[in-house]
Amino acid sequence: MAATTVDQGSLQVRDLSKYFGAFCAVDKVNLEIQKGEFLTLLGPSGSGKTTLLMMIAGFLDITSGDIALDGNSIADVPAEKRNFGMVFQGYALFPHMSVRDNIGYALSVRKRPADEIARRVDEMLELVQLQDFADRKPGQLSGGQQQRVALARALCFAPPVLLLDEPLGALDKKLRVEVQEQLKDIHNRVGTTFIYVTHDQEEALSMSDRVVIMRDGAIEQVGTPVELYENPKTEFAASFLGKSNFLHRSDGIYALRPEKIDIHPAEQSQTDVRLSGTIRSITYFGSMQRIIVATTDGAELEVDIDVWRNKAPLETGQPVDLKWRKGAAVKLEDG
Repeated sequence: MAATTVDQGSLQVRDLSKYFGAFCAVDKVNLEIQKGEFLTLLGPSGSGKTTLLMMIAGFLDITSGDIALDGNSIADVPAEKRNFGMVFQGYALFPHMSVRDNIGYALSVRKRPADEIARRVDEMLELVQLQDFADRKPGQLSGGQQQRVALARALCFAPPVLLLDEPLGALDKKLRVEVQEQLKDIHNRVGTTFIYVTHDQEEALSMSDRVVIMRDGAIEQVGTPVELYENPKTEFAASFLGKSNFLHRSDGIYALRPEKIDIHPAEQSQTDVRLSGTIRSITYFGSMQRIIVATTDGAELEVDIDVWRNKAPLETGQPVDLKWRKGAAVKLEDG
């Protein structure tokens, strides 16, 4: 399918702040978003990620700072004139309209010619693989299918930017994974700038070109999923994106991912033992086991191991030794 693309889509967020009375929801955020990028705003509830998205959309007024599209300020441009696509968790489909009419709605209100609307809707139906569902109503679709209709409707008029506010939140875990893959594929095919809001770490890691970790209205760290996972800068970043053990050393705090630790029965260890301890609990997850070890220095470490490579039997109460490669523990800037 030859999807329609646009030449716009870079965004510049400059010293952006939002106050609700005395409460600062977003605090002097600076962010450069590249055209065609899949950028995710990740953070816990109250971190400011949705407020930031709503200011980009134009649904919330800016207290101070600026937002620019391709270098031109849009701070005073009303939401309906920013021409951005939006996808929400609730989809907001029109229940009385067919899938085809829902997808073409934005072009209809823009008074586009009927043949253009029909052609574009056909392109979108192919893009989201719903050609056989064009005449159904939203109530006749599954949750995943409704989400794809909402996505097709938001992309139908070729917006320079697509804003997605926790769009997969209503789906069960298995379906979420399937739709994540579809969403990333669609992004690759259309080349539109995606700005995605979630609190789900797996979504952020699996789909994003870059992730913005937010905390208390400010940016904690920005980077690719690999950069953030392998080299977190702060304890918050290390603990929010994935799991981490924190090692307190004389020169600071280090973050150590659970899967980077090797565990051996004490009597089988030979060299390079970093810590010793006793297994407190073992939790089975099918392909992986999570082992909590109470160490001799009074700490607890989480160790994740693939079941298939667990050659030596392990059990609760067993003395063990822990090892990890040099560089596996990352020193944190706030340690």
